[in-house]
Amino acid sequence: MSRRSVRTERRLFLADGPKAVEGALASALVEEIFATEAAAEQYAQILGSAEVAIVEPRAIEGLSDSVSPAGLVAVCRFFDIPTARIADDTPGPRLIAICADVRDPGNAGTVIRCADAAGADAVILAGDAVDLYNPKTIRASVGSAFNLPIAIERDVESAIAAARASGLQVLAADMDGEDLFSADDLLRRPTAWLFGNEAWGLPQTLRDASDHVVSIPIFGRAESLNLSTAAAVCLYATARSQRG
Repeated sequence: MSRRSVRTERRLFLADGPKAVEGALASALVEEIFATEAAAEQYAQILGSAEVAIVEPRAIEGLSDSVSPAGLVAVCRFFDIPTARIADDTPGPRLIAICADVRDPGNAGTVIRCADAAGADAVILAGDAVDLYNPKTIRASVGSAFNLPIAIERDVESAIAAARASGLQVLAADMDGEDLFSADDLLRRPTAWLFGNEAWGLPQTLRDASDHVVSIPIFGRAESLNLSTAAAVCLYATARSQRG
């Protein structure tokens, strides 16, 4: 299951490390758990009464892509939902994140984590996006991938249409837009944030498909913010306005 094609065919993935395994167990997604003897003892509270296969450290190293494996890996079932179910699973969504063509697993996992922390209702990985079940994506989410609905949508415009069908405005996070910090009236509305690719941002077609383009002001000399940082700022600004 180290390859995407194998994961997709079997609809199984590896949750690597204690946070990922804990989230998978809480979501009842676990098929098998493998652990070293030391890890089984160290993470006994997480594992509870779950059945664990004790294996040698070398076996864990073969399953894990981490530089320093924690000694704990679970085989889990896929858990993504159809995009159309977002409104059904989260009645009256107020805040979601759409990642359009986001290809770095660390960024995707961190956006999921930020969305979870900001109280978002869902995340959509859209377009030519990184695999949700890439071990690095799951690990970067630090368990948050199991905490909120996540959809995988091949067509970004279909993701935007689904957001609108759920009663959400679509705000594109990009340069040369409205000032985020002067947009409280806008942010109070139910919102889907559209975040673009790490290298080239959002194409003009997606900017045009959004209701508003919103930018984060840069007060210092930095040229820009990276994707996950920008997502955190936008999601938290919206959560503050909606909850204020």
